[in-house]
Amino acid sequence: MMQFYKKRDFGTFISDSFAFFKLHGKNYFKNFILLNGLLLILMVVLIILGFREFFGVLLGSNIGGQSYYFEQMLTDNLGLFILLGVLLFIISTALMTINFLFPVFYMKRVAEGHKDIKTDDLLSDFKANGKKVFLTYLGLTFLVMPAATILFGFSYFLIIIFIGIVLMLFVGPTLFNIILFLCYDYFNSERGFFESLSYAVRSQFSYTNGREGSPYWKYWGSTLIMGILFYIITAIFSSIPMILYFVTLTTTTSNAEFEKNPLGGSFGMLIFFLYGVSTLVSSFLMNVMYVNSGLMYYDSRTDLHQKVELEEIETIGINE
Repeated sequence: MMQFYKKRDFGTFISDSFAFFKLHGKNYFKNFILLNGLLLILMVVLIILGFREFFGVLLGSNIGGQSYYFEQMLTDNLGLFILLGVLLFIISTALMTINFLFPVFYMKRVAEGHKDIKTDDLLSDFKANGKKVFLTYLGLTFLVMPAATILFGFSYFLIIIFIGIVLMLFVGPTLFNIILFLCYDYFNSERGFFESLSYAVRSQFSYTNGREGSPYWKYWGSTLIMGILFYIITAIFSSIPMILYFVTLTTTTSNAEFEKNPLGGSFGMLIFFLYGVSTLVSSFLMNVMYVNSGLMYYDSRTDLHQKVELEEIETIGINE
């Protein structure tokens, strides 16, 4: 059984993240699919059926003298696009919150000694913490994520003077850890939302006892390595539809209907299906990073390390 509340170094975070899935991966992803599957399918279907025409016209050429074909199509269907946009926003933000909290509840149960975790157990955790889950949704959607997006966007903008590249290498992993630490701490402590947010920021740079060196570099380095691995794998999947699109565009004989809406018909369904698969793969792979951040959170809770070790010793004595 993996021990969660203990000190780890840079390499151990990565190795233990994969070890976690080696031990619990089958059960973990089974519950993940059952809890997130419906929202994932709804989001993919909404993108495929709702925005296929939109992106098709956006990528297509204006023909027949219709200089403002795209603008006309957007104006004629503005209400529909607004409705689809609102639905997509609600589903994606709800899915984001569940994705963040699923590993929190799952790892909490594993850390408490549970082995065969069922979907009903996790659903009961969500229900029992319904108020906190809703506050987390609001806090992440309307406060934390917008602020993180602005900060990351500003760093991205500074790429034009090169310093942005360096900033992004530090800002991205640090923001990611802060958001995950917030979720873990909010449901593993008695702190309120903003107190957990404060802890999430402070714990990136120092341990609570203040007597040990800063954990920032091992947290940052581990998340950066995981992020690079995640980017490489997802880039392979996400590039397939675009490569297929450009190959078809350059090898297909001139066709007015295809040029008007290249994502229409069966070809468009195939492209969006592949993007849907890419989205699903990304959602699964992100869990490795979520668990990695979870191990960092347990590393940061030095106040519980000795307590858990003593409890384990007492348990061994009882079992004997």
